[in-house]
Amino acid sequence: MHVLILGGTTEARGLAELLAAEPLPGLRVTNSLAGRVAAPRLPPGEVRVGGFGGAEGLADWLRGHAVDLLVDATHPFAGTMSFHAARAAEAAGVPLLALRRPGWRPVEGDDWHEAGSLAEAAALLPALGRRVFLTTGRTGLSAFAGLDDLWFLVRSVDPPEAPHPARMEVLLDRGPFTLDGEREVLRAHRIDVLVTKDSGGAATAPKLRAAREAGLPVVVVRRPRVPDGVREAGEPGEALRWVREAHARRLHASG
Repeated sequence: MHVLILGGTTEARGLAELLAAEPLPGLRVTNSLAGRVAAPRLPPGEVRVGGFGGAEGLADWLRGHAVDLLVDATHPFAGTMSFHAARAAEAAGVPLLALRRPGWRPVEGDDWHEAGSLAEAAALLPALGRRVFLTTGRTGLSAFAGLDDLWFLVRSVDPPEAPHPARMEVLLDRGPFTLDGEREVLRAHRIDVLVTKDSGGAATAPKLRAAREAGLPVVVVRRPRVPDGVREAGEPGEALRWVREAHARRLHASG
């Protein structure tokens, strides 16, 4: 049985590690990474890097490599890829599971301001603060490029590219992040507003608690719409059970 994991996330790596330790006869796992990070942490199993050429290209790859199961474990904001996966899986007749970490939810003491896009987030900022901790990644910074009166601390794994805010300091770092570390970032840079995507998960959640403790407003960019009708799992263990069930059905049918 051949499983293709569309990865690049903590959940994708977690599933790959679980499958590597799982005694399932004949199991083959291929991890696909988009190649947007210069030095990604490689998961166990076979690894391919790069795009497929849209939904049709992915469907051709599924057929050509005899893929039996497809797991979309891409980032919650990789909306285009999720729609490509849904169309490709349907075209190739391959069962699809979306492995998506649950989104964050505000708790008492949070001062959240929701935005539907990075552009909407940028429009909210002038009324909320002057020193911005921008944790939305290295892409999409053009949405904030015209805010010349604001100062930005931009955290990303790789250096961002122009266009970007004129008054900007870059912090190259990779999660998971600690609560003490996030408190220090806010203090040392005199941050008065945080911007984040609703990525969910524990690796980058401490910044939300640090902002809550400091009484800072947080602009939260909502997740994009996801394909309808796709089965979902919220954590790698649930996805592992799905693979086990499919593997058992395959053995039963062949034996």
